[in-house]
Amino acid sequence: MKILALETSAKSVSCAVVEDGAPLASAYQCTGLTHSRTLLPMVDAMLKNADLTLEDIGAIAITAGPGSFTGLRIGSATAKGLGLAMNKPLIHIPTLEGLAYNLCGTDAIVCPIMDARRGQVYTGIYEFCGNELVVLEDQMAISIEELGDHLKKYDKRIIFLGDGVPVFRARLTDEILAEEIKAGRDIQFAPANMNRQRAASVGTLGLRYYAAGKTETAMEHEPDYLRLSQAERERKEREAKSIQ
Repeated sequence: MKILALETSAKSVSCAVVEDGAPLASAYQCTGLTHSRTLLPMVDAMLKNADLTLEDIGAIAITAGPGSFTGLRIGSATAKGLGLAMNKPLIHIPTLEGLAYNLCGTDAIVCPIMDARRGQVYTGIYEFCGNELVVLEDQMAISIEELGDHLKKYDKRIIFLGDGVPVFRARLTDEILAEEIKAGRDIQFAPANMNRQRAASVGTLGLRYYAAGKTETAMEHEPDYLRLSQAERERKEREAKSIQ
């Protein structure tokens, strides 16, 4: 069973083919180019280099959100198009779960954080039982202060990762969790090579989802944005003002 995994939820873009719990091929890019320019050429080149075709693929795993609205739409449209064309199932992977799976096997609490702007982060709280990802608190959009309140109830080492780390690291260590750190709480940050979303992790988690029957059709798939886009928020604000 070969799974094609696509990851487009943030600045980086990546794709991978995973089989038997290990990547057969993968490609990653984080150069600032739009995913609409890079994703399909990356997939095509990766498959050719691995001597594979789309006919070899059994299912498509896609990070479904949260994340960049534009990035998610590009990934979703690509996955839906390939799924419809090949009549293959899609595997809907929550972005934060795919990111947390970079640290598969750790005995720490895993807390991925993505910068969601407007003073918020996209986050979730996870741990591993062997290689099984356990969701302690499902993905959410909250302030970094609220996240600190959630984490204080877990008496265990915490590892942070994600593009929110450079933005909020100092506040986490110097303000929000400062007292816990002074009391001996072990707070760590993932190394750079594990700190961003990667399709290989998404595909590996996707194999477990597939085995558990967690698939959907291409027609059924929709991204999970968790909150309204800026355009939708501004429209609602204008409508509220017009009513007043």
